[in-house]
This record gives sequence, structure tokens and C-alpha cells, in this order.
Amino acid sequence: MKKIVVAVTGASGMIYARELFKQLREMDVEVHAIISEAGEQVLQLELDITREEFSDVTFWGIKQFTAPMASGSAGFHGMVVVPCTMGTLGAIASGLSQNLIHRAADVMLKERRPLILSVRETPLNRTHINNMLTAHDAGAIICPAMPSMYQKPKDLTEMAHNYSARLLELLGLEVTYSRWKGH
Repeated sequence: MKKIVVAVTGASGMIYARELFKQLREMDVEVHAIISEAGEQVLQLELDITREEFSDVTFWGIKQFTAPMASGSAGFHGMVVVPCTMGTLGAIASGLSQNLIHRAADVMLKERRPLILSVRETPLNRTHINNMLTAHDAGAIICPAMPSMYQKPKDLTEMAHNYSARLLELLGLEVTYSRWKGH
């Protein structure tokens, strides 16, 4: 069974995190999660839910540096940060380990395991773009929260489902979703 880390930060776009957790629930995957304080606030503001909604997920404290994902020997397959704030991106790009999200991301990079950053900000300034390039060059996959529209999603939930499935696919997991078939 693969072990995956899901980190939720305080950027807008909690619908993507919710859909990712829903899809992971249906897979044979062990999920460990970390949510920042700002992430908890935005989850409540955008979706009127708390992390307790995801009762089948093991949550670790943001300052809990003894959590398994703080070490490469714990054997996690990969990590996704969804949504990923520019502050989190900057910390990861700089190699800072100020909290467990940053440390777990650093572990993924040093162990050459998939790290998917679902960055969420607009417009972007030069620092954001430089940090994305630095994280990319270190081994992260930058996957901005820009869902495709060619699938003609009937609502926001379907749109978020398709985008979240793409995140899981980038982690190397087998998923089914509406794919481009050509024209």
C-alpha cells in the first residue's frame, strides 16, 4: 500500500483538497495529512467544514516534527500540497523547514519522490515565478490550480474532481476521470 502526504495550506481553492481526499478515500492508499492554521480557516470560510470531515485521514500537527513524513526512512511515496500558498512555495524553494509541511516537502525533494505543488495565486509577481522555477529545478512538479474546461464540467465539483484526479495521476496513482480524447 502506498503512503501519501497531503498538505493543505491557506490559499483559496479548498474544493480541490476536498475532492482529492474524496478520491483518495476510494483508493488503496494510506493518507497522512497536515493542515496549516490558515488552511483550517480557509477550509471553514470556503466550504463550511473542518478537517474532522476527513475522519479517515491521519492528521499531523504543523509543528509535529517527529511525524513519520519528517524522515525519508518512513517510505512515503509522494506528497501533494493543495492548495499551495506562495509563502509555502517560497519556504520549499528556499529549503526552509519552519513547519512540518516544509520539512515533509524537503524530504520528498531530497529522496527524489514526487512532490506536487498546486500553487494558487493570481497575478504572479517575479518572486513567485522565480520560486516556482527554483522548486521545479529541485524536483517538484508545479501544477497550478488551473483546471481544464474542455471536459465541459457541469459544475465546480466536477471541475475540481477532474483537476484533483490529475494531481493523483502525477503522484503515479491510477485514476479514472474525463480525459481529452482528441477532436
